[in-house]
Amino acid sequence: QVQLVESGGGLVQAGGSLRLSCVASGRTFSNYAMGWFRQAPGMEREFVAAISWSVRTYYADSVKGRFTISRDNAKNTVYLQMNTLKPEDTAVYYCAAARLLTGGGKEASSYDYWGQGTQVTVSS
Repeated sequence: QVQLVESGGGLVQAGGSLRLSCVASGRTFSNYAMGWFRQAPGMEREFVAAISWSVRTYYADSVKGRFTISRDNAKNTVYLQMNTLKPEDTAVYYCAAARLLTGGGKEASSYDYWGQGTQVTVSS
């Protein structure tokens, strides 16, 4: 079992920045690929970014150039730095862990463990 706890969400004005953190516990963090997904009200959960155990990164087109995913294996933590935020980035953001990353980590079904989510609200 892997437990994931997200933090760092909040309310920010358009153009601002936030950094989300996700701390993992329970298994060897470095063996897992990690991903971030988000879900807005009335919408399906969508892929945001992923990072493999070898630190290869993948991004959704909608966030490329604005968001950066990174990991610190010594701290069992994955981060999502979000810059130039837009109102359409408003959603609950979820952290996820996968034993095997396939297809660039874009499919939610690839992930084995999920956090509870953290709310990000971007005002216009």
